[in-house]
Amino acid sequence: MAGGSRLAYDCPMLPVIQLEGPPQAQGLAHGRLLAERIARNVETYFRRFHDEGGLTREQVLARVTPYWDAVAKQSPDYVAGARGIAEGSGIPELEIAALNLRYELLYHQFTAMAMPDGCTLFALLPERSASGHLLIGQNWDWIPEVQGAVLHIRQPDGLEQLCFTEAGIFGGKIGLSSAGLGLAINGLTSTADDWSRLRRPFHVRCWEILAQRELDAAARVITDEPRGCSTHYLIAQTPDRVAGLEAAPWALNWIGAENGVYSHANHFVDPAGLGIAEPPSPFRKWSVHRAARCRQVMLSDTPLTERQVLERLRDHVGHPNSICRHPDPERGGSHTYQTVTSVLMDLTAGEMWISDGPPCLGSYQHLRLERAAA
Repeated sequence: MAGGSRLAYDCPMLPVIQLEGPPQAQGLAHGRLLAERIARNVETYFRRFHDEGGLTREQVLARVTPYWDAVAKQSPDYVAGARGIAEGSGIPELEIAALNLRYELLYHQFTAMAMPDGCTLFALLPERSASGHLLIGQNWDWIPEVQGAVLHIRQPDGLEQLCFTEAGIFGGKIGLSSAGLGLAINGLTSTADDWSRLRRPFHVRCWEILAQRELDAAARVITDEPRGCSTHYLIAQTPDRVAGLEAAPWALNWIGAENGVYSHANHFVDPAGLGIAEPPSPFRKWSVHRAARCRQVMLSDTPLTERQVLERLRDHVGHPNSICRHPDPERGGSHTYQTVTSVLMDLTAGEMWISDGPPCLGSYQHLRLERAAA
């Protein structure tokens, strides 16, 4: 990566931007290069805060203010990056902060209402892939209007990263690095979730996880302190380590691969065993379906090629609430969700395949790190 931070190229799907330097410089370039997409995300989220979370703009900003002050103490580098995004895009810092805190703000509201199910992830250990490589990935199901981007980052310490983010959110939430480490995520809810604890936010933890060079250090980003809201993190590292962490505010469940395959969706595997409760949701059955279906299609009689894995991410059994997710007309209104991006990562080779929208409607873009894991 040479010549500073720049727009790498206009890909036929998601924009890919190259970033380097300290967090503030990365954020500034992010804001400048993705300004239009960021503005659309701000508009989209404040509308969704109102329609799904029952929060006015004033209420959102009132919650953001103390939370952002807490984050500035917890992770000053992250806040410096987000402030760079605000400066580069010309959007007020508190509105950028709302994007970066949107997980806690919305998922806290979902504890009082039916949570939208979405996101199916997986891992294939080397014995399950035709290349003998460690593969992870997911279909990230969320608001169709959300504008995403891929960040190709060279960190000051030399670590190289490829990661997906929502325009305006600093760092990545789904990605891989030249340390052979990768991350995928699912949203979860428990009745104990509460944004007002002002704990280190989800997006900050994702950024910190992808900055680690060892899986154990990455896991400690989640395990070393309580959380405000629940999340599932899949962390994997070459040659063959896979750790699924269901993280409720005060409880953790470590899950490993079985027969070389790991799958997860938007429900706790055993909430009672963790001593927690999930809020009632008529949609949770679809999460159970997607996790089981993902495991079924990945448990092939023979090791899978990358092309075969990508075809399985287009699976429509249970449509529209399938692995490849589409809006459900029975839900209606503003509560529409679909696969916003589909991602496959080869952690051994340092490669990523990523779609813009449901993978059945288009092709995957193929990206790679300059340096694969040693």
